[in-house]
Order: sequence, then C-alpha cells, then structure tokens
Amino acid sequence: MHEPVFTVQPDSLVFFIGVKGTGMSALAELLVNAGVRVSGSDTGDVFYTDAILKEIGVPYFETFDAAHIHGGIDCVVYSAAYSPETHPELAEASRRGIPLFKYTDALGAYSAGFDSSGIAGVHGKTTTTALAGCLLKGARLPAQILAGSAVSVFNGHSTLSLGNEYFVAETCEYRRHFLSFHPKRIVLTSVESDHQDYYPTYASIRAAFAEYGRKLPAGGELIYCADDKGACEVAEILGKEERGLVFTPYGFTAQGDFRIKSFSVENERLVFELNAFAEPFALRVPGRHNALNATAALALVSSIARTENRNGGGLDSAGSMTGAQLEGARRGLELFRGSKRRSEITGEKDGVLFMDDYAHHPTAIKTTIEGLKAFYPSRRLIVSFMPHTYTRTAALLNEFATAFDGADSLLLHKVYASARETYSGGVTGKTLFEKIKEAEHAAHAREILYVEEPLDAVPLVKPMLKAGDLFLTMGAGDNWKLGEALLKDA
Repeated sequence: MHEPVFTVQPDSLVFFIGVKGTGMSALAELLVNAGVRVSGSDTGDVFYTDAILKEIGVPYFETFDAAHIHGGIDCVVYSAAYSPETHPELAEASRRGIPLFKYTDALGAYSAGFDSSGIAGVHGKTTTTALAGCLLKGARLPAQILAGSAVSVFNGHSTLSLGNEYFVAETCEYRRHFLSFHPKRIVLTSVESDHQDYYPTYASIRAAFAEYGRKLPAGGELIYCADDKGACEVAEILGKEERGLVFTPYGFTAQGDFRIKSFSVENERLVFELNAFAEPFALRVPGRHNALNATAALALVSSIARTENRNGGGLDSAGSMTGAQLEGARRGLELFRGSKRRSEITGEKDGVLFMDDYAHHPTAIKTTIEGLKAFYPSRRLIVSFMPHTYTRTAALLNEFATAFDGADSLLLHKVYASARETYSGGVTGKTLFEKIKEAEHAAHAREILYVEEPLDAVPLVKPMLKAGDLFLTMGAGDNWKLGEALLKDA
C-alpha cells in the first residue's frame, strides 16, 4: 500500500491543524497563493499570525473539535505538536480516510516542485533566510521564500512570493525535520550541541546535519561557514564521501569569493567587503554574526543568480549576478531591518531603547551581546533572560555561566518549560543564577538579579532604567512581556 503524497492542486481544500504556528501559517499562505483553498484550527490565544491569516482570507476555528472535519476536505496538514492518536480532529480525519501530513512532510513535498535551497544551522538560519529574501527581491529573481519568523521587508509576513522558479526555506534540525526537504543547495551556518533531549551528544547532531547534506544531488552545493568548526566538520565528512558536491565556504577565514576581507561598524551600520565584489556592503543590524549571515545569503543568491543567468553576459566577477542584479541586491541588503524576535527593536521611550531577541543558546547569546555592545558602544546594556528547556540549561550550564559577560546588568527568570520534556527536579533558573554569581570575578562588579516570574520584575527594573540604556529581553520564553510592560510604563 502506497503512502499518500502531498500535492498542491488549485481549488483543493486543505485543513491546517495548528494553523497559527509560524511555519504552518507561512505554508498556508504559499498554498493560498497557488490557488489552494485553506482553512484550519488552533487555540484561542492571539499570535501575530492571526492578522496574517485574516489578511490572506484563511478561515479558522479557535477550538479543536472533531465536528470541524468533513468529507469535503482533501487532506490535513498538522503541526508536529499534535498526535494523530490523541488529537480529536486528527482522529476524525483518520477515521474518514482523509490523508494526513505532518507540516515538515508537506513543506518537503512542496519544495520538490522547485529548484529549492534549504537554510540550516543551530544559529542564524532565520536571519539568513530573511536576508536571502531581501537580496532575491532586490535582484528581482523569481523565488518564493519561507522564513521562521515575521520579516519587516516581507510586509510583516514570514513568506515572500517573487515567482515560481526557486524556493528558499528555513529548515529545522530538531527531530531531523529537515530530512523531508528536497534541496539543490544547503546553507549551513553552524553545528554544535543543542536539542539535548533528542541529540544527547555533539556527534549525534553533527550526524544529522551530515545526513541532511546527503540529500543534495550530484552537482548540488553546500554553502558552509568556514568560521564554524561543526559546519567545517560536516563539509569534511561529505567531501570524503565523494558525492560530486560543490563546496562553497564563507566567512572571515574562508578561502575564495566569499571571504570577508574587511569588517567595521560605521554610523550604526555594519560595513564589510568580500573577495568576489569590488564594492563593500552595508547592513543596518548589529553584530559580526550578522555579517556572516549576510555573506551566507549573498553566496546563496549568487548561486541562484548563476543558475538563472547561465547563458547571460555582463556578470560580476564571481560570474553570477548581472550589474543590475548586484546593485538591486546591495540596496535590498541595506533595507533589511531584522526579523521578529531577532534583535528586534520593539520601541523607545524616555531615551531607553527596548529590544527583543530569540537567542537561547550560549553561543548565540554571547555573539548577540557582543554585537550590540559594538553597535551601541555608549548604551548601558541591561539583559533579561529566560532559559528554555531544562535539558539545554543543564547540559550547557557552564557555557551559560559566561555567555552574559558583556551585559552591564543581568536579570534572570525561571526556565521556560517545553511540552517535550518534564522537570526532573534538577537544574532550574535559580541554579543558573547561582552559577553565574559564582563565576563572577571581583573586577566585574555589576547587578545580577533573579525574579522567578518576568512580569513580577516590573517594579524592580523600572527605577533602574535611565536615558541612554538598552533593555534587552532575550530567550525563547515569554519574558518579552516584561519589555512590553516596561515600554508601556516607562
């Protein structure tokens, strides 16, 4: 018996369970653009995707009920957060014989219809995908883009539709979800230990990324960060297997076209030069890591442009973009203002700048803080951090202890729990607070506080804030609500 195959047919009816999720709503939007009728269901909680779904005309229930499933539905796409064995709508669809597709499988099947590129890595994949979208838009290349967060240049959506030849999507390593994708190119930003509930060792997560690389066909391209040890190891593993792949390194230590040969911060802009291009590029978001993300996006878009312009003349020195495409890409890069929860400026009041960032791994935390300090050298940086998952906090406790060294003041909260794990009575947010206090040295005198619930910190933090400060909420939890409350009451 053959498994059903997810196909995009105009006028078919697809029901999305968990339709408000970032990836789910983004795929729903792409299907609507392709002429598919989409409806769905989710909880009554309000997300930024509610407005997007209403804008694109997707009706949805704010409850889960078997009565929502009827014979006119051609197939169901569901979030991995729900189980076909226990979810009432999934159970009813199964009883009726309606084909069920997990989101990652549906996305993978969708990617098979294009010249597709997957952007992967423990850090940086959302920003790199968003930057690639800005470059593709500037260069006027016929692509669709799906990012893991809302992007201002995408009009606040997570998708951008510019044509039907190419597809660029953020692809996730958790539970090997990216293995459903069909890439001709992969951008690999970083590989290190993470998702310890699924990948107990570094070797296990590295093996998953190598497995993803094996999805590339002969002649496929791996664009990888030469500055990242894990990404280089994956490239080395694949290189030894002689699969006929093209390897394109990028970064400060890379050889070839995408070596960053200079980097500086000028007037709240990152300015960097690459071997392949005569003129420098400018980016209005902070951090050396974002110069790397932008370079990865430039390498990817150059590859796509090379395919598009294969028989054309007047190309740049890298033999990829035309002069008009390169200038459009350069303008597109400078228009980038970040994506939701990625160094996102949420407001400014009484001289205090409020920002929110999703960084929840020690490496991402450290590089984000360093980038902000370089970008805003005169601002005092006050960080609120909420750890995400007990397993990650326990496994990387020592790394977390020094990740915040660049912050001038630090406020810690409880662990934001995940549905995929249960608390075992071990490491908590208070444990991390004590570990950081223990790691402090006498010369590094600063305020480090612990408040279990983020919103309980409002009366404590409010008198701390002064004109010229940068208040940053950081993590994958909901402490962004603290920044929101302080901004309203600042």
